[in-house]
Amino acid sequence: MARLALLAFAALLAGCGAATAETSSDREELTAPELVEALRGGGHVLYVRHGATDRTHKDTHKTDVSRCDGMRNLNELGRKQSRELGRALEALEIPVGEVRASAFCRTRETAELAFGRYERDEALTGFPEEGDPRYEARLQALRALLAQPPAAGTNTVLVAHDTGLEEAAGRTLAEGEVVVFEPLGGTAFRYRGRIPAAAWPQLAERLRRDP
Repeated sequence: MARLALLAFAALLAGCGAATAETSSDREELTAPELVEALRGGGHVLYVRHGATDRTHKDTHKTDVSRCDGMRNLNELGRKQSRELGRALEALEIPVGEVRASAFCRTRETAELAFGRYERDEALTGFPEEGDPRYEARLQALRALLAQPPAAGTNTVLVAHDTGLEEAAGRTLAEGEVVVFEPLGGTAFRYRGRIPAAAWPQLAERLRRDP
């Protein structure tokens, strides 16, 4: 029943009520409920952009991005989104294994609020401009993270920024959004879909109402 409830919720998130004969194997992008079902079995990488931030502040120093003063940090909505993500993953019985985060305060706080743990990873921390000598190495390092299969029965979480994902996978995402990849090893991975921040509590609530 829980699986049927989640699949029925697909139309609501997609903004249409009509059923379709198209199956998930026929298309690149899965719906949010289909992603939940896939994630329950583990074997995926969730790329999480940090939660909503205070746009009145800018990143004013680059020498030590782990310092929170003078940086663009999470606002109250971003903190709420982060907590809701963690609660939803738990309620939906999505197993989380390794959690890696950029060194920026907004990504570390997102990881801490959502999962209570993380490992800092320089491959997720900012991104050099194309033409910079570090660009290609960073690109390959991030692609390797997206392509690395997680421990059996778990999903890996990467908490980072939109720029890196756009460079490595050609995907952009909003603050608080999650993009899901199927890792294929080496530097190969397959895009499976995305779930916006606002959808996570809706998915969890729907499951609670229709167990």
